[in-house]
Amino acid sequence: MDRSSYIIIICIFEKVVPELLGLGSEIRLERKVISEISQMSTVDVDAVLGRTASLPCDVTPDATEDRVYMVLWFRKSGGKPIYSFDVRGRSFNKALQWSDPGAFGPRAYFATVARPAALTLSSVQLDDEGVYRCRVDFKNSPTRNFQIRLTVIVPPHQMLLYDKSGADVSGVVGPLEEGSALVLVCEVRGGRPEPVVSWWIDGTSAPQYIGVKTDTHVVVNRLELQFLKREDLNTTFKCRAANTNLVPPQEKVVRLEMNLAPLSVSLLNRPQQLIAGAASTIRCVSEGSRPPAQITWYKDNRNFSNDMISENFNETWSVSTLVFTPTPVDNGAVIKCVASNPSLPTKTIDDQLLINVVYSPLVTLSLGSTLNPHDIKEGDDVYFECNVRANPREHRISWYHNDKPVSQNPAAGIIISTRSLVLQKVTRREAGAYSCKAANSRGETSSEVVTLRVQYAPVCGEVSPQVVGAAIDEALRVRCSVHADPADVTFFWQFNNSGESFNVSPARYGMQVCCRGRNGVGAQTQPCVFQIVPAARPSPPRNCTVTSGNGSNIVEDDAKEELVEPIMVRCVTGYDGGLPQLVVLEALDASSGKIRFNVTANETDGVALFLVPHGILWSSGSALRLTVHSRNDKGASERITIQALAYQDAEKRTEKSTSLIGISKAAIWAIILTVTAAACALIFTGYFLRKKRGRPPAKQQSSELQLNAGDGQYVVAYTLKPPKQAQPDILNPPPDGSPHSVKCEPEASIRNGVVHASDEWPNEHAPPYATPHSTQRALLSPPRSSTSKPISSGNVTLSRREHLIAEEIPGPESCV
Repeated sequence: MDRSSYIIIICIFEKVVPELLGLGSEIRLERKVISEISQMSTVDVDAVLGRTASLPCDVTPDATEDRVYMVLWFRKSGGKPIYSFDVRGRSFNKALQWSDPGAFGPRAYFATVARPAALTLSSVQLDDEGVYRCRVDFKNSPTRNFQIRLTVIVPPHQMLLYDKSGADVSGVVGPLEEGSALVLVCEVRGGRPEPVVSWWIDGTSAPQYIGVKTDTHVVVNRLELQFLKREDLNTTFKCRAANTNLVPPQEKVVRLEMNLAPLSVSLLNRPQQLIAGAASTIRCVSEGSRPPAQITWYKDNRNFSNDMISENFNETWSVSTLVFTPTPVDNGAVIKCVASNPSLPTKTIDDQLLINVVYSPLVTLSLGSTLNPHDIKEGDDVYFECNVRANPREHRISWYHNDKPVSQNPAAGIIISTRSLVLQKVTRREAGAYSCKAANSRGETSSEVVTLRVQYAPVCGEVSPQVVGAAIDEALRVRCSVHADPADVTFFWQFNNSGESFNVSPARYGMQVCCRGRNGVGAQTQPCVFQIVPAARPSPPRNCTVTSGNGSNIVEDDAKEELVEPIMVRCVTGYDGGLPQLVVLEALDASSGKIRFNVTANETDGVALFLVPHGILWSSGSALRLTVHSRNDKGASERITIQALAYQDAEKRTEKSTSLIGISKAAIWAIILTVTAAACALIFTGYFLRKKRGRPPAKQQSSELQLNAGDGQYVVAYTLKPPKQAQPDILNPPPDGSPHSVKCEPEASIRNGVVHASDEWPNEHAPPYATPHSTQRALLSPPRSSTSKPISSGNVTLSRREHLIAEEIPGPESCV
């Protein structure tokens, strides 16, 4: 309140009020006080609503000997005090304080400790605002008055932040994209005096300010940023509203969140090559995305499954690891890692790698595309194509037929180019399984087998002509076997230039039976020829000798030296009965009769060799009996005992005797006669051969045979004489007899044979044949007639035949 206001108030009090109230004398007393008030200066005090206010009042006396008696507080120009501080009759620290309940009540307290002293008012209210007077009465000094103007400040009661769409913003604004605009509106309600609203960006006052005042006591400040940059991420924006320094200003802070596209993506390791079948690891790193980038892997635009991928990331970068096992088909594929922000799906970046997968060759073989694999015949041209896919490129391609290498041979019609094999004018021998192999630095791979089928007309399945043995009056079954493709064969039989059957003289034992086959390819060009010959069981071997493995004779002495080398048995084969024969050696236990060892030998130029392991001889203390016999399709010969071997303890053989131990004289003579008969047969055969070939017969000679029997050795002397008359054909009996100790007869004869077609064949006589083939049998059924049997002497049957397949036998052309 200024000075003029006080003068007006005094005039009113002097003229009007006293007359109305009858208070003239009292008012006059205050005129002097009011006059003094008008002369005082005013101290302004601000207080915040609800807080504490201090109204200063200096109570310090001018003189040290003076003291305060009374302190009174008045509001405005009121004549009654609202607060008193009474020190009269009391010490200063025991002053009596009183507060008007209708004014401040318990909220007021006069504090004298402070300098200057002050009336402290708590919980300031709006009604507390006004002008106050403090009167201080001293004992000696004149009264002192102080005037204080209390102003109550009301802070803003509400602050709102929202974006341009009107949505409330609390703590975080966004996320916004790079390049977009930011609009923040700060609205402050209430406050006295009117608050000042301002924006602060990262602690710095923003220059933009748009204030809006309304009748509703609202102040608005709008902040606008037209183009956000990547650097604006996490920027803090603070709205501040303040109307006093007594309390901190009201503030609200928001942080800018942004969606940022990834800045970079790269493959960390870029392998030069990958190995097919081996696990490979590739890593991809992306930076700059917010939130962290998602990395997706692609192979030729097809994404990998999630189980091959692992990820790690933080606020600035992402790492993705791909582990996969490449295959040959992956060679040349493009591996790509793509980084993207899920919130910005259109802003992606990628890095890619063209992979080089190395692998061993992948090989496939196929018959020429222009060929029909089911219609290839002999004489056609055939080609194969070897398809190879390899990285690195193959450096060798090789071809195989039935697992055997195929080499270039233009003369034979075999032409090999880079990846093809040409076979000109194929025959059935070129049929079979074909494959190709390709090799590179990673290895060599073979293709699957492709089977070439070459169809051809029938051909004989066995060597032709084929010798078929038959005895007199024997029903003979002839089997015709051919190879053919297709195997559906029709057979045609011919008998000596004719398809008819007729009688054959017994003197003609060299007759032939022929068969031909026909299938879908054509007729058989060369017939299968069967030469019918007389046949019987074979004769037993002869002239058998027993030596050690090193060729020395076997000798047993008293020291019983152990035989380390095996025993070698050598025998001359006898007459084969007209058919191929086998020679069998058997070692029998003399006491039990069990076969301890046997071995079969094919005839080799008339000599059969056997090796008997020495362990067989020592495995038992009993004697071993070695026998040999021959066998062909007609049966087995008699068994010939070679030598009786007995290895006993030394004490059982200490006495030597010229008598035979463990063997009878009859057995000894049987052995002697057997050997003699064998020698006779050998000499006799030799004589006949010399005679027939025009050489003079051998001179009469004598020789010795050394025999082992029991524990003794014996020497048998013999003399063989030549026959009285040379025999033109040993198959026929000599007209004037045989040598004294030997008789010889023909083994068999065939009379008046008849050819019949037959499909029957006993299973036990059916030999195996290669497929495809077909067979048919012909049955030769001679009439029954009496036959003469071979004459045997001792353990040997002597018979001999000339080989019937000679120049005089007609060849296959006789069946044309």
